[in-house]
Amino acid sequence: MKVVTVEQMRLLERRAVESGIEEDALMETAGLGVARSVAQLLDGIRGKRVVVLVGPGNNGGDGMVAARYLADWGALITLYMTSARRRDDKFEDCRARRVRVVEGSEDPEQWQLGSYLALTDVVIDAVLGIGGDRPLEAELRRLMASLAELRRQPTRAKLVAIDLPTGVDADTGACDEACFPADVTLTLGAPKAGLFRFPGAAYVGRLETIPIGLPEGADADISLELADASMVRGLLPARPIAAHKGTFGHVAVVAGSRRLVGASVLAAASAYRAGAGLVTLAAPDTADRIAASALLEQVHLPLAETEDGHVAAEAAGPVRALFGRASAAVVGPGLGDAESVRSFLGALLLTEPGLSIPLVIDADGLNALAQTYDWPEKLSAGAVLTPHPGEMSRLLGRPIAEVEDDRVATAREAAARWRQVVVLKGAHTVVAAPDGRAALSPFANPALATAGTGDVLAGIVGSLLAQGAAPYDAAVAGVYVHAAAGEAVREEIGDAGLLASDLLGRVPVVLKDLRA
Repeated sequence: MKVVTVEQMRLLERRAVESGIEEDALMETAGLGVARSVAQLLDGIRGKRVVVLVGPGNNGGDGMVAARYLADWGALITLYMTSARRRDDKFEDCRARRVRVVEGSEDPEQWQLGSYLALTDVVIDAVLGIGGDRPLEAELRRLMASLAELRRQPTRAKLVAIDLPTGVDADTGACDEACFPADVTLTLGAPKAGLFRFPGAAYVGRLETIPIGLPEGADADISLELADASMVRGLLPARPIAAHKGTFGHVAVVAGSRRLVGASVLAAASAYRAGAGLVTLAAPDTADRIAASALLEQVHLPLAETEDGHVAAEAAGPVRALFGRASAAVVGPGLGDAESVRSFLGALLLTEPGLSIPLVIDADGLNALAQTYDWPEKLSAGAVLTPHPGEMSRLLGRPIAEVEDDRVATAREAAARWRQVVVLKGAHTVVAAPDGRAALSPFANPALATAGTGDVLAGIVGSLLAQGAAPYDAAVAGVYVHAAAGEAVREEIGDAGLLASDLLGRVPVVLKDLRA
């Protein structure tokens, strides 16, 4: 599923019309889809009260089409007209069904609106849609205040936004201060980029995409995708019934130090949980001995270490030999920040001959690269780099705020400059390839904001690489599987208290569900 800008969405609609689909048919399909979703949300619609906030443009038209269908199915509809301008044809269709209409211009104190909102089951926000790229006018600010008052009442009403909540910019995610959060956003045709950019992304609620009948292939030249379940299902490596452990690859995990043993355990365990046939942990000797008690299935390669428990530079030789037997490698979690680590990683990753297996470079592996001149020219192709915003800031030499301002653009720039796949972690994680492709995670989960979850992600991606997935595919699928496992934990315990190890048991379940 593609993620689009306003300009791209309008282009897709023009292409649909040029292909012979009438513009009115697109609106009818959209309105029907909205009505069906609202009916499903309410678990049936007959006798339910629905208030539709109707704006002046096509978004208001979509809302009135939905209102017409809901009225036909037995809902009690009130249209609240926020503007004298409207789609007259859709308005008359509703009037023909004796739908109640309240003109906002005749309700300056919004007393009528308040009385209907107090009794309604659902409010449909069909005011601005993708046209809301300016600060809200005074009338709409008062409307948003009425919705805010509704939230303070002991009511069961749900707010459903069509395309995006009024006040959120569809491209930038900028958000008017009066904007009101939706419970559900039903985006039409394709998700809009601003739905995944903060602060607007915090107002979206549950996101659902409503097909509007765009012709197949109309979006083929749009390179930003939403990494949903249907996309990821096609990226997972096959699991043939006649397989043996060699079929599913050998992951070398180079991780850990005396102070950060857990990172190595999490990365190695998650590589197994994601389906690798064999995992070897290469860790400094002290860390390896501690990790061995928690990792019963791993093969171990203890490495020479310094007095303070970091990997010694001379350990690069044995690890390179290990890479000759491995299918993929994960490098960096918990190695720590020490001169010996930087020397080790330079000898391991940036010297000739170049490495021939795909890599995941994470955490302290990335911090070491950030301190190494001209590292992109020396790093072998086929790596997946997984920085969080702070690590990306160090790699690019720019403030975190600038990194976060446009995460998709930042990840794409980095992938092109470094000629590697880049995973910019965070809410709605971005995966970018050197050729310009990019994918957004559909998940934003505060429960995952805890130590060690990135180590689990690195192990999952490394495992998929070892099983034969291409670097970009492994990164996209790994990000989705990791986040979906986090959602499963969040549903059970809430937004706080998740431990990175909680994800391990959920990973194979997510993979099972995807393959099913």
